[in-house]
Amino acid sequence: MKLPPILERVFKSKSGRLTDKLRLKQNRQLGLIPARYDSNNIQKSICGYCSTGCQLDIHTKSSRPGGLRHGTTHPVNLGMACPKGWEALEPLNAPDRGRVPLIRDVDHTFRQAEWPEALDYFCQRFKEIQNQHGNESVAFLGTGQITNEELALMGALAKFGMGWVHGDGNTRQCMASAVTAYKESFGFDAPPYTYADLELSDTLIFIGANPCIAHPILWHRVMRNPHRPKIIVIDPRATETTAAATTHLAIRPKSDLTLLYAIANILIQNDWIDHSYIDQHTELFDAFARFVKSYSIDRAVEATGLPASSVMELASKIHEGKAVSFWWTMGVNQSYQGTRTAQAIINLALMTGNIGRPGTGANSITGQCNAMGSRLFSNTTSLFCGRDFENPADREDIGNRLNIPADRIPNKKSLPYHEIMKGIEKGDIKGLWIVATNPGHSWIDQSRWFKSIRSKLEFLVVQDMYESTETAQEADLFLPAAGWGEKSGTFINSERRFGVIEKVQDPVGEARSDFDIFKDIADHWGCGELFEHWKTPEDVFQILKTLSMHTPCDFSGIKDYSMLQKNGGIQWPHIQNQQNGDLPEKERRLFEDGRFHHPNGRAHFVFEETTPNPESVCPNFPVWLLTGRGTSAQWHTQTRTAKSKMLRQMAPGSVYVELHPADAHELGIKTNDLVVIRSRRGSLEAHARVQASVQQGQIFIPMHYPEVNQLTHPSFDPYSHQPSYKACAVSLSKRT
Repeated sequence: MKLPPILERVFKSKSGRLTDKLRLKQNRQLGLIPARYDSNNIQKSICGYCSTGCQLDIHTKSSRPGGLRHGTTHPVNLGMACPKGWEALEPLNAPDRGRVPLIRDVDHTFRQAEWPEALDYFCQRFKEIQNQHGNESVAFLGTGQITNEELALMGALAKFGMGWVHGDGNTRQCMASAVTAYKESFGFDAPPYTYADLELSDTLIFIGANPCIAHPILWHRVMRNPHRPKIIVIDPRATETTAAATTHLAIRPKSDLTLLYAIANILIQNDWIDHSYIDQHTELFDAFARFVKSYSIDRAVEATGLPASSVMELASKIHEGKAVSFWWTMGVNQSYQGTRTAQAIINLALMTGNIGRPGTGANSITGQCNAMGSRLFSNTTSLFCGRDFENPADREDIGNRLNIPADRIPNKKSLPYHEIMKGIEKGDIKGLWIVATNPGHSWIDQSRWFKSIRSKLEFLVVQDMYESTETAQEADLFLPAAGWGEKSGTFINSERRFGVIEKVQDPVGEARSDFDIFKDIADHWGCGELFEHWKTPEDVFQILKTLSMHTPCDFSGIKDYSMLQKNGGIQWPHIQNQQNGDLPEKERRLFEDGRFHHPNGRAHFVFEETTPNPESVCPNFPVWLLTGRGTSAQWHTQTRTAKSKMLRQMAPGSVYVELHPADAHELGIKTNDLVVIRSRRGSLEAHARVQASVQQGQIFIPMHYPEVNQLTHPSFDPYSHQPSYKACAVSLSKRT
């Protein structure tokens, strides 16, 4: 992989840091900034890729973006950016951008349509399905990629305006287990940390996380830590993060819950726990202590494959640490027991008093740029700001605040994502509206999407930036949407920080912002009067402030977008009157007072026996397939990153598989050989990479290639309903 010389120097430097001078030179060499530009004409915006929430300074010339730098004083990225941030502008002008609405004709080909015809068609077809089959025969699938204001309008439009019951988001695929764990343990979906905790811990424990690749700016924050911290990584695979760790615990796939329970047992048996914190701020600890007695070191050794000394050493390091922080991402969440695994992490933080203090916490790192906003405002399986559709008081409260009759708000929760898919397969759901997500690539056990899900739908609408995605190509109606940089609104990052995205160019062709599309649909549907006060994104931000009041995420003290811009974003909660006009703190963690969001103010210990993996290896499928992030240049289904020439140069263009040298020798496979991987659901071909990044009997394929989900197993966490993408049984052979 050949990088531009300026980038080679950056990657080879000790810190990997781009100075302002180097960054400008790099952008000019890559054609992103003209030789001269108006340095005073800068718009500040939050990056639209991952949940880190970096600030980008976008230079404009003649009302067009000419290039970008990265906010040097912003409290999130402190002047840093990952490769995706460098290339945030290029995907906006890709040749496959959706520029006009498309309707599939009777001959199955697309024809161009004007917006009025497309919106009339949208309303006509969905109304026909609802009139014939009822309001539960239609559903939407949203995303963590659009703004808070768009999420709120979409959910309110579908459920309060159009009478729909079912709708979920693609955040179900990445964050649902963490959400459920926080709700049950803390009483609210409340990630407690601030990014500064990465710099303040003396012991950082990463579980199922590879921040060096998945969240590079957060990894930079770790590298800024002045305390020479112990960095412990629990992961079956040797990742870029493990290479920099002080300890790597290479456990067997999906054995993390057993390990965490055993660690809890060791801490209790050695009296390495904080009795005062447990007594004052938690409940159900005694039951938890009795429960983990059966999780001995021997049981952990048998499950994980680790030596007993490593298990004991991990417990000792947690005990010895003065500020211990626990961090996890998809390796925990995307599991058939992801919720309980996340809660086992939370339990360790609670029992050792490592929460609410600098450098501590049980800290889930989010995936998408606005997954946190989706969790609060999308009206998917919960009502605004953590309320409950099934609670009459909550429905009445929202109805009063929005001046909407409460009987227009559904009195039942939506089906979760996978149950919507099952409903389509069974013929119960016949119409589907998909916004800014690509299940034709990302949904687990992919063959079912084309064989039994898409074929059962009577009407499929896809609203997206690009008309070329696997999902858009299957649509009956395609609505071209504006992307990041072509609209305004707010995102919320992993540390609960609101930030503003700015419009720096007009949408291409006839594309419209998702906000404007939702408003136009409301008018064509005949429910526009319900949203007459939702005129602009900032109007909706003010409405959301009122909806947040007296909830744990209350941000009514944020005056407006300009206040967010001035302060480098603001973390929720930020309560009106409580702040008395003072400037908000740059970084702020939760639970410093030891009070949680359950009625009695205590956190709960939640636990349950471990269960076997729904699919195990066997003689026919003797190898574990692991999936995850490939490189920092790849993003999800590569719908956007593949549009960048530079990012394509930084990542392999075709699917590859990592396998252990011993397995390769036994099978006669060499690097770059073409191999066949089969599961009980499908097969794919990939180029071999022979390296000891995986253990014997395991292989790794990045999730970014569409082929990988031909193999994954459709098992789900029973509480969060999140898919278990990370480990399934396959066979491996050299292609003959």
